[in-house]
Amino acid sequence: MSADDELSLLIVVLDTNPIWWGKRALGEAEQFTLSKCIDAVMVLGNSHLLMNRTNKLAVIASHTQESRFLYPGKRWAAADPFGEGGPSMESNCSGSKDGKYELLTAINDAIAEEIKDLMTKTDMKGQQTETLLAGSLAKALCYINKMGKDLKANQEIKSRILVIKAAEDSALQYMNFMNVIFAAQKQSILIDACVLDSDSGLLQQACDITGGIYLKVPHMPSLLQYLLWVFLPDIEQRSQLVLPPPVHVDYRAACFCHRNLIEIGYVCSVCLSIFCNFSPICSTCETAFKISLPPVMKAKKKKLKVAA
Repeated sequence: MSADDELSLLIVVLDTNPIWWGKRALGEAEQFTLSKCIDAVMVLGNSHLLMNRTNKLAVIASHTQESRFLYPGKRWAAADPFGEGGPSMESNCSGSKDGKYELLTAINDAIAEEIKDLMTKTDMKGQQTETLLAGSLAKALCYINKMGKDLKANQEIKSRILVIKAAEDSALQYMNFMNVIFAAQKQSILIDACVLDSDSGLLQQACDITGGIYLKVPHMPSLLQYLLWVFLPDIEQRSQLVLPPPVHVDYRAACFCHRNLIEIGYVCSVCLSIFCNFSPICSTCETAFKISLPPVMKAKKKKLKVAA
């Protein structure tokens, strides 16, 4: 198979939680803002596309209210599944005024416009403050499946997902998250994780199960350097590089009753649901368990002494 028949698809899932980024902009002295993070993602995407002319890119914003494609977005024609642009796209390009490749300029402009529209229309009046990461990963898997169906007869595609995580984990998304992880493993899709703040147990499991790399960035302003060093090479090139060692994986599960991460719990023998407290009836499959109690010892009857 020639190099032109093998496509490499990189999907970047970016955490755009406005609450976390807003607190970050107000409370930190080094001022690592969302715009700087997006600039680093743009450089990573441009570098991936420049590695080979058959490389493909997609960027998904994981927000508190929706998951949106930043690229390919609304500006790309629906009949162009590979995101290569077309006559309509080329006519909208701003041109190579500074020596840039026009397609890369158009991609950066599309990402900037989509993220601006997303953040402008954000309404934080509701109670939803958690990042919809599981939904974004599911959307990425659907896009990979769509790309696979649009391939030519002699083409193959190698896909991987890079998650740039900012906000805390959501235990409420545990079941959906694990379903996405095992679906990616079955399709041989790598999931990499670049964590900006506190460690993510769910992403540690995702990287360990799918064979990806988990990295917590020690210094956020250096994000671009870590993206180019660790996450730009594909799976074949990584074996020739000295990369960060694997981390200890937190394999705690979330209980089905309160969605809390637990180390010891009760497991339903029928549907394998996990609970932190014992219940005689499983709330998931409604199976009633027979409780075997210890045998009750009968009290011995005292013999009455007969008076002589």
